[in-house]
Amino acid sequence: QEVVSEESEEENNGVNLMEFSDEILLHILSYVPCTDLVLNVRRTCRKLATLCLDKSLTHTVLLQKDYKVDKDKVKQLMRDIGKEIHQLNMAGCYWLPSSTIDHVTRCKNLVKLNLSGCHVTSLRLSKMLSTLQHLRSLAIDVNPGFDASQLSSECKATLSRVSELKQTLYTPSYGVVPCCTSLEKLLLYFEILDRSREGFMLSGQLMVGESNVPHYQNLRIFYARLAPGYVNQEVVRLYLAVLSDRTPENLHAFLISAPGSFAETGATKNLLDSMARNVRLDALQLPKAWINGSGLLQHLKFNNPFYFSFSRCTLSGGHLIQRVINGGKDLKSLTSLNLSGCVHCLAPESLFRKAEDDIDSSILESLVVSCCNLRHLNLSAAHHHSSESIGNHLCQLLSRLKHLLSLALPVCSITDVAASVEKPPTTPNLVPQTFGRKVRIGVQTYPKNLGDQANQKIESSVFWALMGSLRFLETLEIIGSSFSSAMPRNEPAIRNSLPPCVRAHSVGDSEVAAISQLTYLQSLTLAQLPSILTGSGLVSIGLQCQHLRTLSLANLGMMGKMVYMSALMDMLKHCKCLRDLRLEQPYFCAGAQFFQALSHCSSLQRLCIVSRSGTLQSDAVMSFMASCLEVIMCHMFMGESLTVCKNLQQSIVRSFQAERPALNVVIFPLLHEDLTEVIRDVPMRHLDEITLFKSRVAEEPPNLWW
Repeated sequence: QEVVSEESEEENNGVNLMEFSDEILLHILSYVPCTDLVLNVRRTCRKLATLCLDKSLTHTVLLQKDYKVDKDKVKQLMRDIGKEIHQLNMAGCYWLPSSTIDHVTRCKNLVKLNLSGCHVTSLRLSKMLSTLQHLRSLAIDVNPGFDASQLSSECKATLSRVSELKQTLYTPSYGVVPCCTSLEKLLLYFEILDRSREGFMLSGQLMVGESNVPHYQNLRIFYARLAPGYVNQEVVRLYLAVLSDRTPENLHAFLISAPGSFAETGATKNLLDSMARNVRLDALQLPKAWINGSGLLQHLKFNNPFYFSFSRCTLSGGHLIQRVINGGKDLKSLTSLNLSGCVHCLAPESLFRKAEDDIDSSILESLVVSCCNLRHLNLSAAHHHSSESIGNHLCQLLSRLKHLLSLALPVCSITDVAASVEKPPTTPNLVPQTFGRKVRIGVQTYPKNLGDQANQKIESSVFWALMGSLRFLETLEIIGSSFSSAMPRNEPAIRNSLPPCVRAHSVGDSEVAAISQLTYLQSLTLAQLPSILTGSGLVSIGLQCQHLRTLSLANLGMMGKMVYMSALMDMLKHCKCLRDLRLEQPYFCAGAQFFQALSHCSSLQRLCIVSRSGTLQSDAVMSFMASCLEVIMCHMFMGESLTVCKNLQQSIVRSFQAERPALNVVIFPLLHEDLTEVIRDVPMRHLDEITLFKSRVAEEPPNLWW
């Protein structure tokens, strides 16, 4: 009886989830996907049945990365809570058939709707929008075959009330822009290819019947991002032509992201002159050709700027301080700054300066003091070499930015000056080439006691101190200043890469270990670190950075040897929250041991491997896919034959497609001439977020779209 009474007393003292207050339960339930709440959780008991339908949980429905949702679940969801939904995000749901969109018509009270990446025809869009009279924010794709003449008068009436529009163009078209007469925010993504699938050159001229003029009179934010290609440039000029005639008085953010050369024309010059006279901006990004050699920045007026991007511009540090910061003007409002590829932005002038010369620390200090609230800073793709002056190292100055959440730096910028002088460059050929007995290059050992490693001299390095001061950093990119991915966007794979900066040879395993201080790190990119010997720092990161969700590693150590494989496998065993993994390394062997280690990443959803002359084991890949049930994307671009790649791809699709509706598999030889044709069929969500390598820090203004 005593034992029974003790057990009952323990049960009475135990915590019952249903005894929590409704406010606490609602907070807990807010972390559960809406489809699970409505279709599963609410069926467990009466109390949860009521709470799961609370307005705080049904007001906003996010399906954009719910890879398990299918058309039947969406249909049931819309039937149960459609009238309660005010914001619906289905961005990137490429696997759902176009008929799924028909069920959105049940959401009569929708105010915001994101259908980017979904299959929507002109007729379906017309039918859906005709019923959504309260809609104010819309995101859609415009694909070949889109016909604005098929939009009904009721649809156009809805569009006339839309104030925010995000439009991704895969064909030359105005899309629905001319129908949106109340636009305040316009985001345009140009993804038009120069050639059709049949090989015909495309024209940037709009289709017949698309001569309607966009309405920009109420526009406050204009953003355009161009993929490589001349057709995208031709089409965006048509959108800008109207702006050049009359600049909206309330325009406060003007952003154009264009790769390569995008020449300035008379119309664009008139537009910029009009902006200089009539508006005060809070956010600015322009093609490099529009800024280089012009006095534009001297004439533009700014109000309370929160975002600047001068990516790839030849802007000197002197001009940056004088024309943008006004000689040290208080810019506490600036939260995001992109200086990627600005090779002279930390030098007083660029006329007689070499890209590898030391930076002027006073310019960086002025930047840090004036923009003390920066949260996102990108200094990648440039040689930012610090001088030997004590206390003026780039890392020491950046450590003052206590609010940083994301940071991108070139590898050569984080090395200690004394170390780079004393330490000779690592030669790529560490093994003597003789005609005698072959020397075996095995997996090198690394310190198992990571505490001993942390207690070495690295604790006194400037990079170690920087990592220690940025405790709340969530995104970090350390990228070689001359690094270029082997798989570019619209061209054949790159066979040769540029050598790393000489100073980059001083950055090795100990510097990587310093990153483990970032307890809240969620995304990490390391590219072109030639002096990685064992990869021991990766293990330390795996142990300490338990929130890590995205990991991208490229060209670490010697190019001809995968020297850090053992450490990488040990690291992966600790990455329980890892969702995205991208590896780019020549001669990578994707074998049984690697995939067995990767299977410990129980949350992994997307995997991309790019490896020139790399090999894979089909059985190991199949076993991995069977054990990791969350994986919905598997992209491998290796050195295997086309037959091996196709057979493996078909096997994966045949075995797992039915139970994973969002499964996207691309396995293809990296150096095959048809690679670009294969890439064009990859869903834009995966292509943009993981498959293609790029620096993503401060790539866009924060909170550009919900």
